[in-house]
Amino acid sequence: MPVPIVPYSTALVACTPRIGAQRQLVCSGCRNLLLYTPGATSVCCTVCNVVTSVPPSGAQMAQLICGGCHTQLMYIRSANSVQCPCCHTVNLALEENQVAHVNCGNCCMLLMYRRGGRSVKCAVCNFVTSVRV
Repeated sequence: MPVPIVPYSTALVACTPRIGAQRQLVCSGCRNLLLYTPGATSVCCTVCNVVTSVPPSGAQMAQLICGGCHTQLMYIRSANSVQCPCCHTVNLALEENQVAHVNCGNCCMLLMYRRGGRSVKCAVCNFVTSVRV
């Protein structure tokens, strides 16, 4: 026995936002992806209720790894320091030309230090390595 064909409405309902209508931001509390509309100054996360500030439009952003909990942090490039929202460690945000590298004299770990320093202490083995000027 044939099944009767019922005509369905062909009208399409637009349920997806326009591409570019929303921007993305990482929650400073739980690291979930947040969506916000352009012009917003802050976004409240529905998962953890932490309010995250929206960076100013056109601001150049940079990234660093937190020295306390190893979370990747994003910050405005002109900032001098960045506080981690997870462990509250204050991380120095140095420009590329302010940083130098040397290997630890004891365990050979690659160390990063402020250019112009005379010595650097290894966070792994606590050995103090002299820096050649």
